[in-house]
Amino acid sequence: MSTPSRKLELLVERIVMGSRWLQAPLYIGLVFVLGVVVVKFPFKIWELMRKALAAEEADLVLAILSLVDLIMVANLVVMVIISGYENFVSHIDVDNSRDRLAWFGKLDAGSLKIKLASSIVAISSIHLLQRFLEAGDYDNGKLYALVVMHMAFVVSALLLTYIDKIASDKKASGH
Repeated sequence: MSTPSRKLELLVERIVMGSRWLQAPLYIGLVFVLGVVVVKFPFKIWELMRKALAAEEADLVLAILSLVDLIMVANLVVMVIISGYENFVSHIDVDNSRDRLAWFGKLDAGSLKIKLASSIVAISSIHLLQRFLEAGDYDNGKLYALVVMHMAFVVSALLLTYIDKIASDKKASGH
């Protein structure tokens, strides 16, 4: 027998569970962001090719690092789109095993945080390397601040990994 309070509880639970679909437009928006990165990439390659013969080696390395950085940002966006949608909105049905990524369906929220933090550290490393290659354009105070910020990213990624390990150890031991 269903009481009025139980009916209200079921309604509230359906609304709460349905609210996850409010995130779907956010992931669709990230698909458009990925499209912007894809559109920008050939222009960066064209710029690199135009300047390659006349460019100094350091400038060439900077241009290549800029391309790698753009690719890493695109990878990060794809990871957030797929795993975020899969974890927080709805299961993604991929029947074709060729389209199934190795990590697909295996990234929980904790693993996603670690992968995101690792990606941010890698992107930060590229930016830091770029700034060191352009060291003459920056004062030491700004370079020092960039190193401190990068180290904050590194420490954060390490702490997230450590916390996730503690949580998985507790889960494995049944505590």
